[in-house]
Amino acid sequence: MQQGNIIIADDDAVLRLDLRTMLEAMGHQVVGEADNGETACGLARSLQADLIILDVMMPKRNGLEAAEIISRERLGPVMLLTAYSDVPMIEQANRAGVLAYLVKPFRQQELQPAIEIVISRYREMLALEGALDSAQEHLQANRLIGRAKRVLMDRYGVSEQEAYRRLQAKSLATTRTLKEIAEAILLTEDISVTTTTTRRSTKL
Repeated sequence: MQQGNIIIADDDAVLRLDLRTMLEAMGHQVVGEADNGETACGLARSLQADLIILDVMMPKRNGLEAAEIISRERLGPVMLLTAYSDVPMIEQANRAGVLAYLVKPFRQQELQPAIEIVISRYREMLALEGALDSAQEHLQANRLIGRAKRVLMDRYGVSEQEAYRRLQAKSLATTRTLKEIAEAILLTEDISVTTTTTRRSTKL
C-alpha cells in the first residue's frame, strides 16, 4: 500500500476532519488543509505533496479550477471529491487533469484504491513525459550535429565521417557534449555569414 503526504481541500471543516481521520488511519500524513481552491493551489506549490484531494464546490476557486492549475503546473496528482457524477462534470474533471474522483458519500475502503490509482497514473504520466522530452532532445541534438557536420564538410572539404570524427575529438578535448560543440560551430558559421553579408552590403 502506497503511503504519502497529502493535501486536502474542502470548505466543510467536518468533512475535512473525517477525511483526515480516514487518511491517517491508512498511514498517510495530511501535510496541509485548505477551505478554498486558491489556498489549495498555494499549498500545492509549497508543500510538494504526493496527492492533492479537492472538493468540487469551494469558494475563491472551485475544485475544477484548482485542479486545472495544479495539473498544468505539475504540482502533484489530483483526486476530486464530488457529490455529482454526471457526464458533463466528469468531462470537466478530465479536461482539468483530474486523475480520479470519488462520489460523496464514500467509505474508507473506497479511498485507498482510488489513491493508489491516482499516484500510479501520475507517475506513469511523468515517466512518459520524461521519455518524450528525452526523445525530442535527442532528435534536436541529431539535427544540430547533422548541420554542424555539413558546415565542416563545406569549410574543410572533408567527408561526413571525417566531419563527425572532428566533432567527437573536439567534444572529448573540451568535455562538452556533441550538441554543445555543434551549437558552437553553427554559431560561428552564422556570425561568419552575417559578417560577410554586411561587408558586401557596405561595398554596394
